[in-house]
Amino acid sequence: MTKARRPAISIAPDQNQNQQDASTLSKGQRSFNALIKQIENRRKRLADWEAATTQFQTRYAGELVPLKRTSVALQIRMVHALDQAYEHEGLTKPERRKISALIVDLAGNLIDEDASLKAIYNKYSGTDFDREAAAQAAEMKSRLEAMLGVDLGDDADAHSQDTVLQRARAHIQQQAAKKAALASKREARRAAREKSPKQLAAEAREEAEQAQITLSIREVYRKLASALHPDRETDPQERDRKTRLMQRVNEAYDKGNLLHLLELQLELDHIDQRSINHLSEARLTHYNEILKDQVGELDRQIHRVETTFRYTYGYQRFGALSPDAVLRNLATDIDVLHLHIRNIEQDLAAFDDIKALRRMLKSRTAFG
Repeated sequence: MTKARRPAISIAPDQNQNQQDASTLSKGQRSFNALIKQIENRRKRLADWEAATTQFQTRYAGELVPLKRTSVALQIRMVHALDQAYEHEGLTKPERRKISALIVDLAGNLIDEDASLKAIYNKYSGTDFDREAAAQAAEMKSRLEAMLGVDLGDDADAHSQDTVLQRARAHIQQQAAKKAALASKREARRAAREKSPKQLAAEAREEAEQAQITLSIREVYRKLASALHPDRETDPQERDRKTRLMQRVNEAYDKGNLLHLLELQLELDHIDQRSINHLSEARLTHYNEILKDQVGELDRQIHRVETTFRYTYGYQRFGALSPDAVLRNLATDIDVLHLHIRNIEQDLAAFDDIKALRRMLKSRTAFG
């Protein structure tokens, strides 16, 4: 079921004025129209994200995840097939060296998926996987400790790169929290000091402006609430309709959503275009402040949606995200995985024939 389109809110020039005046809006009116447009653009972006996220979740869980599992299973099969093929008497030393390098490359990336591959990795790498991982973790730990100026511990868990990174992130978060707490204390001390007459006057003006802004949105709400109050309606169907509308009004008021309240007024014929066109400059000033806050809140919502998406799906691509782009990228990733799986299946089939195996070794440098 599609949502009903909201009535469009904007200030239009008075067509009864002469042509020159009709094309001119005041600064407050232009700001009002610009802010409405910004809100509409951000509403659309949020709606696009909602639709794209649903599509992405469906294809990600239904197509990409199963393909990744299939790819991993095939690569594990490939490691075992290469291990068996290594002793084939028909292979040359260079071909065995190539098989050995391919095993090390593949198995090293798959040990987290299948721990039994560790023994195969050790067999062909001439090293020990656990010692290599511990050495890499120690090097990372040393660099991070030097960079952050902190001791990240020296217990057994500190030999894991993941653990080292987690501890480094925890330290950074702790430092950020301490800085924020100190800044908050400084701000509290600053606020507790005796304020100058100039500061007191500025605060008084700000409070008066905020009171007027609150009053402006409350006036719109009261007019709607008075007209829609369900308890005053005797007809059951009309009472239900007004109840639903009143729920929308209350939700918009609770969120300080002036634009939605104005749209509801227009939808219910409680205001007309002429009323909007003739909003006073004082009223426009208050309305514009409320609309600026709405733009800011929508920006924060978009940021939260995009950040949550990155975190949920481990989305590492840099730059701005767009709903269309993430869907295109997902489709590309799925196509690439299909091709990757077909290539591995063809490579596995080559193990049935030594000549085909040699051709495969000649044409392929890696399988990951």
